[in-house]
Amino acid sequence: MSEAISNGTIRDFNGKRCIHYDGYWIRYYAPPEDTHHNKKLLIDHLTRRTFHHTEAGINTPGDRLDLARAAWEAETDPARKRVNAAMLAGALFNRATDIYTHIVDLEGKGVEISASNELMRECGLCFREALELGRNVRHYSGHEGIDELWGEPFKAFTMGIDAFYNQRYLKIAMTFRDMDRITDAMCDTFGTDPAFDGLAPLLREFTAAARAECETMKLDPSNFTIWPRFVAAAEQIDNFSPLDERSNSDLREVLLMRGTRLIQDGKALITYLAGARVPMPKSMRQYLDQLDDFSRRLAHTRAA
Repeated sequence: MSEAISNGTIRDFNGKRCIHYDGYWIRYYAPPEDTHHNKKLLIDHLTRRTFHHTEAGINTPGDRLDLARAAWEAETDPARKRVNAAMLAGALFNRATDIYTHIVDLEGKGVEISASNELMRECGLCFREALELGRNVRHYSGHEGIDELWGEPFKAFTMGIDAFYNQRYLKIAMTFRDMDRITDAMCDTFGTDPAFDGLAPLLREFTAAARAECETMKLDPSNFTIWPRFVAAAEQIDNFSPLDERSNSDLREVLLMRGTRLIQDGKALITYLAGARVPMPKSMRQYLDQLDDFSRRLAHTRAA
C-alpha cells in the first residue's frame, strides 16, 4: 500500500512546482514576505477579483458608505433590500481597503501602526460587517451566493500571508474535486446514449484545462499556453451536437435538445468554478439533480 501524501508536500513535475492538498497536486506559488505592503497588494487583488466574480452594481465606493447604509435601512421590499445589503457590503469592503491603504502609506513614512490602533480596528470592523452581509451577494451568474470568495479579503486581513496561501490551496483542491464530480456525472449521464458518442473525451479535456486555468495566476507566463487550451476545449464542447439516427420521435428530439442545454450548463458551471476558485455547492447540487432527472427520461425513451 502506497504511503499517503501529506497536505503541504511540495514536488516538481516536469518543471512545474506543485503542492499537494486532499489528493490533488496544485501549481505552487511561494508566498511573499508577510508585510503590510504585501498584504495590501494581496487584499487589493482579492477585492478586485471578488467584485469581478459577483453581481453587477455592488462595487460601491467607500466614501458612499453612509448613503449605502441609509438606503439599506430604509428599504422594506425583501428583494430590493437584498441588493441594498450587497451594495452596503461592497461599500464596507472598499472602506476597509481605503483605510488599509492609508495605514500602509503611513508606515511608508515611518509611522508605526499597531494592531490595536484605531485605524486597524476600524478596518477590521468594516471587513467583518462586509463578510456578514456577504450572504446577500450573488455570483454574477445569479445562481447563488458565493460566501467563500466574498470572505477572502477579510481572511487575508486577519491571517498571515503564509496561512492565507495554504487556505487558498485547500479551496482550490475542493474546487477541483467538485469539477471532477460534475464531469463524472456528465460522462455517466451522456455516456449511456449513442447520440452523445464522443462527448466524454471532450468533457475530460475541458475539465483538465479548467483545472489548469484555476490553479494558474494571470501573471504566470504559463498562462499563454493554459488560457488558449481552456478556450479551445470550451469551443469543442460548444461545437458538439448529438446525433440520433434511430428515431424521429418528437419526444426524443426534445430530450436531445434538453441534453444539449445541460451540456452547456455543465460547461458554464465548471467555468464559474475555475474562475472563482472556490466551491459552489448549491449550484452543483441543482445541476446534479437535473442530470439525474434527464438520465431517467433518457432511459425511458430508450425503453419505449
